[in-house]
Amino acid sequence: MKHVAAYLLCVLGGNATPSADDVVKALGSVGVEADSERLGALITELEGKELNELLASGKEMLASFGGGGGGGGGGGGGGGGDAAEEAVEEEKPVEEEMDLGGGMDMFGGEEGGGGDY
Repeated sequence: MKHVAAYLLCVLGGNATPSADDVVKALGSVGVEADSERLGALITELEGKELNELLASGKEMLASFGGGGGGGGGGGGGGGGDAAEEAVEEEKPVEEEMDLGGGMDMFGGEEGGGGDY
């Protein structure tokens, strides 16, 4: 697939008939190593063929597969969920406030002033 992508990029870049060296150079520019056997087979298959015609025929082949249909949405909720709701609800821990006796400020001193702050 990387060889096909690099070949197509070469064509888009203005090279109507990229050679194997052109594809190797394109792949190498992004640090990808080409498989010379697969690349040779691709170049042989595409030799003398018009890319736009190949893409059009491939599009027709894909159309014959049909299908698609746009992804599966999320699952719908089932009915009778009362039991499930009870299981999901958890008791929240009750936080108790500590009574500091009312005569202390946040620094531990007594109210009424006279401190450093």
